[in-house]
Amino acid sequence: MAPHEPTPPSDASGASDASELVDFAVDLTSQEVLRRAQVMAALGPDWDPMEVLLGEEAAYDLLYSGLDAQQQRLYDDLVAAGVLPSRGDGRAAA
Repeated sequence: MAPHEPTPPSDASGASDASELVDFAVDLTSQEVLRRAQVMAALGPDWDPMEVLLGEEAAYDLLYSGLDAQQQRLYDDLVAAGVLPSRGDGRAAA
């Protein structure tokens, strides 16, 4: 309990009233800052987020390339349904 909070009321025997709610708060700010610092340290100084993003885009282009007619129809249906994002002109890469 925070030092500025009053002591919960007690009866004559000294037992506290269990029906009283006690404010309980935990500030995890310092732990979150430490966690983020450790993530950045694990990524290392050579981590380039733009390079990673471009690599992911290239991987998606490759994933949806060379589709046969049935696969292309399924891809188009998934894009139309909003399951997959539209890529380029709306067609899978050739």
